[in-house]
Formats: sequence, C-alpha cells, structure tokens
Amino acid sequence: MMVYGMQLPVQSRSTLYAEAWEAAAGPADLLAVARAADAHGFDCVACCDHVAVPRRLAVATGTVWYDPVAPLSFLAAATGRVRLLSRVAVVGLRHPLVTAKAYATVDHLSGGRLVLGVGAGHVREESEAVGADFAGRGAVLDETLDALRAALGPEEYPEHLGERFAFKDLGQRPRPARERVPVWVGGSSPVAVRRAALKGDGRLPQGDPRDVLARRIGRIRRLREEAGTAAPFVFGAIAEPLYVGSPGWEAGRHTLSGAPEELAASLREYGAMGVGQVQVRFRGRSRTELIDQMAAFGSEVAPLL
Repeated sequence: MMVYGMQLPVQSRSTLYAEAWEAAAGPADLLAVARAADAHGFDCVACCDHVAVPRRLAVATGTVWYDPVAPLSFLAAATGRVRLLSRVAVVGLRHPLVTAKAYATVDHLSGGRLVLGVGAGHVREESEAVGADFAGRGAVLDETLDALRAALGPEEYPEHLGERFAFKDLGQRPRPARERVPVWVGGSSPVAVRRAALKGDGRLPQGDPRDVLARRIGRIRRLREEAGTAAPFVFGAIAEPLYVGSPGWEAGRHTLSGAPEELAASLREYGAMGVGQVQVRFRGRSRTELIDQMAAFGSEVAPLL
C-alpha cells in the first residue's frame, strides 16, 4: 500500500518550491496546513533543516529555515494522527546525544509519531561555522546513524563506543514512545543510496526522475538481499507538483493537473516501482487554495491509489 505525505509550507522558503503567499505567512498558516493534513489522510508532514545559510546561497534558498524540532513539537500538540518527519535533519551538525535528546522528546510528546529523516548536508560554510567535519561528512553520518540507533533505543543508559563519538553510563529520559524510531536516509549519490540500504529503515530521495528512481530502488533491494537484511524498508519518492482539476492559471510546466483519475494513474506508477510513501506537493496561490487542494486529493485522488 502506498501512503502520501507532504513537506509543510512556511517552515522553509527556498525559491525552488515556495509559493508567493508564503512570504507573509506565519505560525497560524503552518498550523492550519498541518491540521488539514491530519484531517485528510496524509501519512506525514515534514520539516527541513538548515542551521545557517551563507550569502552565496541565500538568493536561491532564502534564510527562512525553521529548526525542525520546534515545529514538529509545536504541531504534535495540534494534531492527533499524522506522523512527524524531519526531511532531512543534518545530524552531522550536532552531537548524536543532542540529536537523540531532541527527537526522543518529540517522539515521547507525540505518542510515537516521529520519523527521523537524516542526511549528510551539502553546505560547507554551515558545517565549518559549527565545527563539523564537512569533508568527512559521509563517514560522520555513518557513525552518527550507529550512535543514534543506540541513543534512540529502549535503554535509559545507551552505549556507543566509536571512532568519533563515545558514550556510556549517561542516562537520557524521556525515552521515545517506541523501542525503534524509524530512520529514513536522504540523498541520491551512490554512497547515500548504499547508506540508506544498509543503515536505514527507508530512503528519502531528492526528487529522482522516475527512471532513475526505479534503478535506485532495484539497487537498494540487491544490496539488502546481499546483506541478508529482511527487515521492512520504505521506498520514498517526491512527485511532481500537482493540481487537482484545472487550475485556470499558469501553474508551471512541470505541474501535473487534471481529473482525479488521471492524477491517480500517474501516481500509481510509483507504487508499481515499489514506492511505499510518496511526498506530494500542490500548487496554490493562497493557504486556502492549498488546503482545498489537500482536501480534494484526500477525498478524490487518494482512494484511487
């Protein structure tokens, strides 16, 4: 079965995807969209992560990037069902115990609704500013994942003795609401795909074209078979921008629009590849239009998936 989730507006405002109305939006808009997702069957809502954006990237990405822990906690109290996803937390910017403390608290407060999406990051200046190892960020993420598995497990006194991080006899409570918090790994490089296959519970691609996505799903399956890993694994995808119906305005040449049956047929192609969770995104000129699109998708498109 394929479920659907979405990245929340407002909390990050890159020009690559933010709509014009978000420039004047705030917490009330973020809250309304999350509640709509909760009401209309969305599997998860996602928040992004940047600590600081250098001037050379700010024109394209902007500098509005909420810390993911804060909005996920904020929205946990205002929703009851939808899962809370970091897409993706750049965990190499923080010590694993700091990351574990924050996200274990989110999982505890939300009653077990956290999905921890992680990635290596790509901004050198950001890493250097906080003293992180940018050049070695892949190896840092590999060990961080091992450390997080320990620190987010059921033990009050987790233990990890690694090359970069070592801790034991240090208690952390509250514990997550579940014995195993799902960890989904982002990235599209060959190393990132291998990392997702061998260390993750799922993969978060960065908008792979459909043919590329199918090949990477096949590679992950092979890697997991070779490693003898039979645990469940979630293959993610990011769909093209959607508009249910006819927009009547220029919604962008990459936008998929049309009748619910047409949109569902297109999205079912992801399911045929093995995708279990698709991130959908909608074009809209206002918060109201976005929420109307979410409602239409939940009632008219989702039942056809």
